[in-house]
Parts: sequence; C-alpha cells; structure tokens
Amino acid sequence: MQPGRDQARAAARRLCTELAALRFLGEDLGVGLAPRVIAADTASGFLVPEDLAPRIALDHLLRLDGAAAHSGLLAAFARARGELSAATAGRAATYYTRRARLGPVDPAADRAGRFAPLRDTGIRHAADLGAPLDGRAAYELSAALDELHHPGPFLALSNGDAEANNVLLHPRGPADARLIDFEYAGYTHALTDAVCLYVPGPAWMTVGEPITIGLADHYRHALVHGIPEAEDDQRYGYGLAAACMSWALVRLQRFALLDTRSPGDPSRPQLIATLEAAARTAEVHKALPHLAAWTRRIAALLRSRWTDADQDFADLARFPPYRARH
Repeated sequence: MQPGRDQARAAARRLCTELAALRFLGEDLGVGLAPRVIAADTASGFLVPEDLAPRIALDHLLRLDGAAAHSGLLAAFARARGELSAATAGRAATYYTRRARLGPVDPAADRAGRFAPLRDTGIRHAADLGAPLDGRAAYELSAALDELHHPGPFLALSNGDAEANNVLLHPRGPADARLIDFEYAGYTHALTDAVCLYVPGPAWMTVGEPITIGLADHYRHALVHGIPEAEDDQRYGYGLAAACMSWALVRLQRFALLDTRSPGDPSRPQLIATLEAAARTAEVHKALPHLAAWTRRIAALLRSRWTDADQDFADLARFPPYRARH
C-alpha cells in the first residue's frame, strides 16, 4: 500500500478512538475528567473538543518552576490518573460497543499495548550488552507480561500516554484537572497509568520518589474507589512492578541509537535512570526480584560503557523530581 494511504488510515483510526473515548467518558459514564465533544465528523476527519483554557499543561509548569512549586498540581495529576481507572473499570463492553460503531477495533491489542514490539527489541539489546535474559529473570518477565495481558479487575481505560504533558490544570485555585490526547485510548492494565509516577518518561531525567513525595498515595486512594483489589499490597505491588519493568524494556530499545550519540548526551543517563527506577520500584514492593537484578545489571553495563552517564541520581541537588531532559 501507499505510505500516504496507510498514514491516512492510521489517522482515521486514531480520530475514531479519541471520539469514542471522549464520548464514552462524558456521555456514557458522565465523568468530567476529559474534554466534552462539541462536534465531530469522522468522514471529514475533524473533532471539536471543549476548550479547556485557561488550564495549562502540567509539564510546562514543571519545566518552568520545578516540581517543588507545584506539589499540589502533581497530586491532582496523580488523583486524576487513579480516578480515570476507577471510573472505567468494569465498563469495557460499553466502551468497545461504542468504539466498534466507528470501525474495527482489537481489544487484545489494546491490552498488549502499542509498544510491545519495542520491548522485544530492548531484550535483544540487553543480550548484546552481555546480559541475556534467561533463568528466573526470564520466568519472572513472562509472568509479569501475563499479569499485564490478563489484568482481571485492574482492566481499565487509559488514554495511552499517561504523562504530565497530557493533563491540563488551573495553575492557581482548584486544579480541576482534565486528561487529554485519547487517540491511543484502550482498555489495559490500570497500573500502566501509574508508571509515569515511578519511572521517567521521555521528557524527564528523574521523576522523584512517589512514595516519599506522596503521589503514590494520591493515586492509589483514587484507584481503590473503583478497583478495591488495589488495597491488596501484594497484588498492587506486583502489577505496578510488572508495568514499570515492561516500560523500562520499551525504553531500552533506544540503546542502539543512544550508543551512537556523543558523550554527554542527556538521553544516556536518562536510560540508566529509567532502568534503575523500574528496578527500585520492584524492590520496594518486594516483587520480581530476579528481573529487578537483571535490570540493574543492564544499567551497570551501561554505566561502564558510557562513563559520561555514570551519575548519582540520588543527588537531589542535581536530579530533583521532574528534572527535564534537555
């Protein structure tokens, strides 16, 4: 097929997904966590959402002022992520009925996540570095992926990109958060939306320690209103560790590209910080110990290979929460 035609079809699918998700939230559930749809015409390729001004994207505020100045907004962000999962858990059939009216959709592909092929590339890079996945670590990864693909009561709607750039809030007064960018929305393991609180996304060098700064509690307390199983420490910790490990391996797929970059490129220490943050999350929650050890081994190999990236990410003077990657 022609690349232009493929791109047009992909864009049409994303538009249909966003439209279905926004109307599902606003009309089927009556949830005010996302913009309302004012008008839409999928045949013409347009969607007009509610104007959310004067709200501002959280990532802009964090870059401008630092995380310490916006602890309340970060808490609102964490709550909104938990509230989205709580409100949508158990309602997958309603969403997919609405989405199917707009065109074909694959719920199984949504559960697997659009980044799954990149995770396999990351595993191959680990072997190239001298850390092949085998033994108990391989068994734990298989079990972790099974948890993510079969989330049970943790199955909930995600917008598919749970980062600080996709939440708009009022910078002063009540935050009244709104989540945006639902073009990759789908039902997946709810705890994949918590990863952004524990492990750096593409924009950040570090995201801090969510338990210490309170974001973990804000998220989890919101989540249990719709998914009471999240009160089970073992089950919650295992799902969270699985989601963080999966994301770290997705990010590891960038190794070959980063290896060609000049010493001092900030993407190198960011990858190390990502791997170590995922391992630390698993360790704190006493889950996936062999997989965490394997991930730390990869990070150690990268520290040795990229001496410029061998840095102390616990130094809060240099790496405060939500330090941007420039």
